[in-house]
Amino acid sequence: MAGFDQSILDAAAQQPEVELTTLGRVSGRPSRVTIWIWGDGRRLYIRSGAGMRRDWPQNLRAAGRAILHLAGQDIPVRARHVSDPAEARKGVEWINRKYGASLQASAEGEPLTPAEQATFELTPESGESAAHAPA
Repeated sequence: MAGFDQSILDAAAQQPEVELTTLGRVSGRPSRVTIWIWGDGRRLYIRSGAGMRRDWPQNLRAAGRAILHLAGQDIPVRARHVSDPAEARKGVEWINRKYGASLQASAEGEPLTPAEQATFELTPESGESAAHAPA
């Protein structure tokens, strides 16, 4: 699967916050949230600081897709719930670097923090309509 265009990766690196529209897993209604986003130069990630107890990460995990609102564009995305502990922990390093935060990652061999458990990689949907999650 092709990745994001470099202009999208650059915009994500520069924007402190973006908006994401998910569809309610029960209601089917669109819900828009403001979140932090980070990347490693090739991939984009988001996570819920409150973990999976918030509705939007549960909706995202259930649907597997959303609309990313970034750089004046509504970008249909697929979401992969990050299950690899090392990949989820790596997000803390990227967040601290981008936002000047001082978050602590869970230690190897320990359970992931709630936020690490609610980490998602976003990838662009190719050739599909944004009709499934209106902006």
